[in-house]
Amino acid sequence: MAEEKVSVEISKEAYEKAKKLAEESGFDSVEALIEFLIEEASSGLEEGEPLSKEDEEKIKERLKDLGYI
Repeated sequence: MAEEKVSVEISKEAYEKAKKLAEESGFDSVEALIEFLIEEASSGLEEGEPLSKEDEEKIKERLKDLGYI
């Protein structure tokens, strides 16, 4: 059974940055890149571990590079 999908709106500028990053990184789509980033960012949270300040900064930097913050 396929996973249920939802839509998320982001700025065109952030989308273009994500599209370029997805292409350069070998992802099949922007959606695949974003799902990967969310999984990576939340992996410690699922295990109940709090994020370290270093991990939090890395996540913020990734999101900033993509234009989300």
